[in-house]
Amino acid sequence: MQYLNETPVASIIFLFTIVTSIYAFNDAQVYGKFMMHPYTVSKGKKLYTFITSGLIHADWGHLFFNMFTFYFFAFKLETMIGHWQFGLLYVLSLILSDIPTVIKHKDHFWYNSLGASGAISAVLFSYILYNPVSIIGVMFIPMPAIVFAVLYLVYSWYMSKNAKDNIGHDAHFFGALTGLIFTVIFVPGIIPHFIEALTLGIQSLTGGR
Repeated sequence: MQYLNETPVASIIFLFTIVTSIYAFNDAQVYGKFMMHPYTVSKGKKLYTFITSGLIHADWGHLFFNMFTFYFFAFKLETMIGHWQFGLLYVLSLILSDIPTVIKHKDHFWYNSLGASGAISAVLFSYILYNPVSIIGVMFIPMPAIVFAVLYLVYSWYMSKNAKDNIGHDAHFFGALTGLIFTVIFVPGIIPHFIEALTLGIQSLTGGR
């Protein structure tokens, strides 16, 4: 109940995404209705899948990784950014992060897209603006959030151009950008806060030199 009271939007998204994903694992019709098909969307049909595709996942590993990241950052972010701001950020990032995918694969009838990775990236990068020197563990390697952010953007951009692994690197990249831009627009003073937090963090790491 504490989560529902303090972070109602993140709580509802978290629970609903898990329940919907698990249900879809056992119902092919749900997959068919909820999954984004860029070819179809580019024709102006099934536009609702910009949202519903973020409520289902490919498998248990995909679901676990996204919800694990969501759990550690989304609840904290909602307390910092506000309830309606968090909800708007999440919904907008689901949509905006998938638009490049639709454009890229509009002629590929075989291609489908699903998962909340674009919105999760937006949540993570919005959080990084608040805490740029917090430590994030990547493959058991801890690093400052700002370092992770740079590496993540470079990697996602490179992979979106060169990878053939069927992972939505475009959604990762543009979701992250959506999180940054949204936070700058809707959170007054976030840029000075970011600069101050980054400066203090660097001073702390270098012993004040």
